[in-house]
Amino acid sequence: MAGVAEKLGVVRERMAAACRTAGRSADEVRLLAVSKTFPTPPILEAFEAGQVEFGESRQQEAVEKIGQLPDEIRWHFIGKLQRNKVRKVIADFGCIHGIDSLKLAGHVDRIAGEEGVCPDVFLEVNLAGEENKGGFRVDELRGCISALGELSHITILGLMVIPPAVGEAEQARPWFMKARELRNELRQECGLELPELSMGMSSDFEVAIEEGSTIVRVGSAIFGGR
Repeated sequence: MAGVAEKLGVVRERMAAACRTAGRSADEVRLLAVSKTFPTPPILEAFEAGQVEFGESRQQEAVEKIGQLPDEIRWHFIGKLQRNKVRKVIADFGCIHGIDSLKLAGHVDRIAGEEGVCPDVFLEVNLAGEENKGGFRVDELRGCISALGELSHITILGLMVIPPAVGEAEQARPWFMKARELRNELRQECGLELPELSMGMSSDFEVAIEEGSTIVRVGSAIFGGR
C-alpha cells in the first residue's frame, strides 16, 4: 500500500499535468493538504516530503497538532468559523478559507486589529445558492464587495468555492468557470486584486486547475479515507 509521501508525489504529478494541459506554470498552483481528522504522524511524513501547507477544520483539534509539529508549517483554517473562536483561530492560522458574510468579515477584521495581525482570507461563495451550504450568494457578494475591500486588518486573497455535488469531475467544470468569471468581474467592479481561487478537491482538482484554481484542497488522495 502506498504511503503518504508516495501519494503526495502522485498528486503533485497530476497537478503538474493539469497545468501543462491548461498552459500554466506549475508554480501558479499551490497544494493544500487537508489533514483534518488525521493524527500527527502522516502529517509529519507529508511535511518531510516537502509539503508545507495544511488545512484543518476544528480549532481545538488542530491546536494539539500545531504544538507537536514543525513551526515551518503554514496552517489554513478550512472549517466553519464561529465568532467565539475567531481570536483563537487567528492566533494559529495564517489563512482562513471560509469568510461567508460581511458581518463575520468585520468581526475577524476587528479582532485581528486588536491582536495586531492581518490574516489572509478567502470569501466563500455559494454559487448555486444551495440552502444546506454556507457562503455568500452571488448577488449578496456583489452588493458588499466594496465594504469588504475597506476592511484594513484582513487581506482578501480571493474566492473559495465548493461546487454542488456532481457525479463526475467534468461536471464541476461549469461551476469552476463561473467562479473564475465572477472573480474577474468583481476585480473590475471594486478594484480588489483577488489574485487567488481556492477550488478543487481530491475528486476534481485537475479540472479546477484547468479553470484557474491557484490552490487546491486535497485530503483523501494524500492521506486516504476518513
